[in-house]
Amino acid sequence: MPEKISSDSDEKYTYTIQNVVATVIAEIKEKIDLNIIAGKYPDVEYNPERFPGLVMRVIKPKATGLIFSTGKMVITGMKRHTEAPSVVNQIIDRVNKCKIDIKNPVITIQNFVVSGDIKCGIDLNKATIVMDNVMYEPEVFPGLIYRMKEPKSVLLLFSTGKIVCTGVKDEETVKLVFDKLYRVVREYEVNMDPSKFGEFEDSENEEEEMSFF
Repeated sequence: MPEKISSDSDEKYTYTIQNVVATVIAEIKEKIDLNIIAGKYPDVEYNPERFPGLVMRVIKPKATGLIFSTGKMVITGMKRHTEAPSVVNQIIDRVNKCKIDIKNPVITIQNFVVSGDIKCGIDLNKATIVMDNVMYEPEVFPGLIYRMKEPKSVLLLFSTGKIVCTGVKDEETVKLVFDKLYRVVREYEVNMDPSKFGEFEDSENEEEEMSFF
């Protein structure tokens, strides 16, 4: 279960890390024959006609690895960046058991996907006019896209105050993003009383937000 993190005791905002994505480059002597791995482990997925990578899942910590013949990997589904070494080591151990020499992985955290709540409603129509670097097409999607320049990130803002944040690479930056967003919506006076929103709208937007994870 992802851990919900609060800004402070009076909860200016909360956020939950939904997904951490990492890339891996490992040393190999020759290209990996992914068919060998697929033949040994029935729980992996490999269909080279549809996708060139092999999918291997790790149970604890829960994550999914995409393994390519070049020795490169993409790891998704982690809830903390600190889980990456354990996930990668488990994958490499399973590959080594296929008598495939792969070692010395270099792990790079590429992205955090974070859901949050800034504890106020947001007037998205007004935000479109007064805020920079935003895009809002309500007939297509109910959220406003806000491209924050510093710290660099992309946010989906919903009228209920719910947020989806992507494009950051560490949790310290996540907090900086939410701190700034909390200030920005109040400085531009696009914040509204969340009690104005009905139960139906909250539920509808929640479903839209979660479709991104």
